[in-house]
Amino acid sequence: MKIALLGNPNTGKSSVFNMLTGLRQHVGNFPGVTVDKKVGKIQLDGEKHELIDFPGTYSIYPRSKDEKVVYKSLRDPESDNYPDIALVVVDASNLERNLLLFSQIYDLQLPTVMVLNMTDLAKKQNKELDVHALEQLFPDVTIVEANARVKAGKERIFEALQNVKERSGHKFQPELAIAGIDDVQAQEKETAARFKRIGEIKHVEKRREEKEEVQNPSSKLDRILVHPVLGYVIFAAILVIIFQFIYAFAAIPMDLIDGAFASISDWLSNTLPNGVFTDLLTQGIVPGIGGVVIFIPQIALLFFFIAILEETGYLSRVVFIMDRLMRPLGLNGKSVVPLMSSVACAIPGVMSARTIADWKERLITILVAPLMSCSARIPVYTLLIALVIPDEKIGGFMNLQGLVLFGLYALGTISALLVALCLKWFIKTREKGFLMLEMPSYKAPQWRNVGVLVWEKVRVFVWDAGKIILAISIVLWALASYGPGDRMEEAAQQAAQAAQEAQLDKEETNRMVASAELENSFIGIMGKTIEPVIQPLGYDWKIGVSLITSFAAREVFVGSMATIYAVQDDGENNAPLIEKMRHEKRNDGTPVYTLASGASLMVFYVFAMQCMATLAVVKRETKSWKWPFIQIGYMGVLAYLGAWITFMILS
Repeated sequence: MKIALLGNPNTGKSSVFNMLTGLRQHVGNFPGVTVDKKVGKIQLDGEKHELIDFPGTYSIYPRSKDEKVVYKSLRDPESDNYPDIALVVVDASNLERNLLLFSQIYDLQLPTVMVLNMTDLAKKQNKELDVHALEQLFPDVTIVEANARVKAGKERIFEALQNVKERSGHKFQPELAIAGIDDVQAQEKETAARFKRIGEIKHVEKRREEKEEVQNPSSKLDRILVHPVLGYVIFAAILVIIFQFIYAFAAIPMDLIDGAFASISDWLSNTLPNGVFTDLLTQGIVPGIGGVVIFIPQIALLFFFIAILEETGYLSRVVFIMDRLMRPLGLNGKSVVPLMSSVACAIPGVMSARTIADWKERLITILVAPLMSCSARIPVYTLLIALVIPDEKIGGFMNLQGLVLFGLYALGTISALLVALCLKWFIKTREKGFLMLEMPSYKAPQWRNVGVLVWEKVRVFVWDAGKIILAISIVLWALASYGPGDRMEEAAQQAAQAAQEAQLDKEETNRMVASAELENSFIGIMGKTIEPVIQPLGYDWKIGVSLITSFAAREVFVGSMATIYAVQDDGENNAPLIEKMRHEKRNDGTPVYTLASGASLMVFYVFAMQCMATLAVVKRETKSWKWPFIQIGYMGVLAYLGAWITFMILS
């Protein structure tokens, strides 16, 4: 069976989905659109069934692409997503508002189960629901009370799905039919009639008068957290704390992973016979995989904190306070969600801009979203910060490296806002944007939801990014190991002769020969070709090659560097990548990686549009190649100028 999970936003629908499916879930897209399709497997009577988590909506009538998916799936029996059962989650503490959507779904005559969620919150608000009266109001519906945040009601939901009632034609609003998708007047009339009848229902929800009226604790917190001054200070402080935690707690597992992969390469090179396959393993595959795995701790921590902000309800408050700041810049308070999503990955960030009704505000949000530092930049930032920023404390407790990481994220954010201000004057429209937002009550985070989100995001990073990094690492190894004709051999002979004349020891001779071979390989020729362009930024040809490969995905930079240096050392030096880079010298003996060149490279990655997948999504969302080309153009100019200015100042 196909079971549709439906409900208003902020009803705990995700908690219900996670409770019922656990880790047996995956994310794709609904056919023909870029709307996320979250599908999980549940087992009833020994058989597996498909649970589809549809986008949250207040009404069956669509105002966005997400909601249009719900409308089409429920109205078209020929749709691939047309459900056998509708499982509708209703917020027991906000029944009147939730009954609009439920009554509309009920009138579609689908076999329906109502999940009365958040019953604990209703009790705290002194509300008492008469389940029997609800069942009388909606015949043929099984009503289940649940509190998904503490996994209460799971078995009752499964039992209700197994024994779902067939519909016998009863309707909540028999005199009105569900309106067509383009019939706005009929939609307004039907919605008004439903709310009128829902407002007349007094016997379903009662307030227990024996208890004193208690002020909503959320209101007390909101006086501080959405304060026009304190709100911004608290949000900035939270971000600083998050990045301090990321650096403090991720360092130990990252060092262990780095050392483990270096040991694996060393063991393989000493155990396996010399040959092409051993070189591929020790110089291509193992460094490539290590370049992915080492950053799992930081990425997991980043998503962990983002999930907590969302689970607690604080993220909605951020949207609210940021609307004041973003409105003059041509953005909307709802732009915060795409921009914060872009901190994880720009692709879902761009896609989530669909919730912004105004076309101009949506387009500007899409164009600036990739300026937010995504998780793909974390491997680059981490490597370069550890390379050129000392591990010192500021004021005795603030880690300097953590502050630099926060500064890079802040630079991306400020740049996004300034670019948005510029775009506001170039993109013209007559529409006037607005913000409509529901403030959910504050809740303690449900750790199961947090864990599932972290697992999903890490899995996507390892699998999707890992495949790209590994493939490019193998290609780079091949390009770095071979060259045209006898060019590499001749360069090696010349280097060996020069080393002999300079009376260098064996280790220095081997390094000089390997470096000469690498410079005359296919990849070395490519790097030398672009070196004049990037030299003003403080980069050498090896950095240039890694910049080119990372246009597929930013995190490829680390894997590319690992492969290049592994080939250069010919498998003889299996030290961690950072140690190899730290000892890298130019021809004149000066270090390649200084504060100036390292900071320049960090700034380049803050601005550069190095993600082909994001460009493809921008094209799909804007229905034109015009905007992706504008995006890659202005971000490329910002990256080059920003990196050049940084290098000149710090030199």
